[in-house]
Amino acid sequence: MPQSTPYVHRRPFALAVLFGALLLSLLVVPPAAADDGPGTPAGWTARPAGGGSAGEDARPYVYLEGTPGTVLQDRLSVTNPARTPLTVRLRGDGPAGPWFRFAADTVTVPARTRADVPFALAVPRDAVPGGVAGEILTVGGGEERRVPVRVRVGGPSLAALTVEDVEVSGRTIRYALVNRGNAPLRPRLSVRAEGAFGTLLDRQARPLPLELAPGRRVELTEPWPDAPALDSVTVRLRVTAEGGARDEAAASAAYVPPAPVTGAGLLALAFLAVLGARAYRRGRWRTGTSAAAATAPAPGTDKQPAEEERHLETAGAES
Repeated sequence: MPQSTPYVHRRPFALAVLFGALLLSLLVVPPAAADDGPGTPAGWTARPAGGGSAGEDARPYVYLEGTPGTVLQDRLSVTNPARTPLTVRLRGDGPAGPWFRFAADTVTVPARTRADVPFALAVPRDAVPGGVAGEILTVGGGEERRVPVRVRVGGPSLAALTVEDVEVSGRTIRYALVNRGNAPLRPRLSVRAEGAFGTLLDRQARPLPLELAPGRRVELTEPWPDAPALDSVTVRLRVTAEGGARDEAAASAAYVPPAPVTGAGLLALAFLAVLGARAYRRGRWRTGTSAAAATAPAPGTDKQPAEEERHLETAGAES
């Protein structure tokens, strides 16, 4: 009769394999796996809604476009893979942060759920045409997520630039630039200075290392290391920018050697004073001579009778 020993040994072996496979499956599959597919982070997420927010077609940021005074709408997708509800707070951030509007500042997302939260963006009526950046900041569970938002404000572009408050002080020229339009500008500056004996400074137009945002005012300085020591100068600044923006302004200054004056400076001042005094005396002398000439008798009028009388007296003595 055949023995049944091999069968007795197979059954414990099969049970061991089944138990090992079950244990392996429990170790591989996490108890709180997200239901949005592969690649989903273990924590909660916030991203633009739509377009397969967890796949390759996910939008990298929210893009909105409109004219001043319009209200734009979109949705934010918040995914909670945990087994407990998640409460997040919402607010706008960045330059466009004050434009955001939410139906509720706090949203609770149930466990293992993805919620699409609508929001609006109100473009101000005085908004400047061009691009504006912002973010939606979501905070929950001690963590925060940021969703980028790009806004394109439509409308005509106006380039306007002014140069103001020009002042010449020693070896420094001070001035201010103001963007009066609604478009960002990269200004260019040229400087020219004229003195009593000709041109003292002539710097051709060059780009300044700045971008002037609409409505922005910036105060700048221009060095003048070889400014004159004794002269009367007029400095003229001219600024230009893309879009046809241009303006110019001027300021005058007198360069006088400081007291005490020594050497050539003192000699020059003394020479100018002497010339002034001589000119003054010469003017008075000419005025006095003219007055005397005006009051003196004409030649040959008063002297003729006296000569005639003297001639008659002489003739009588001889006779």
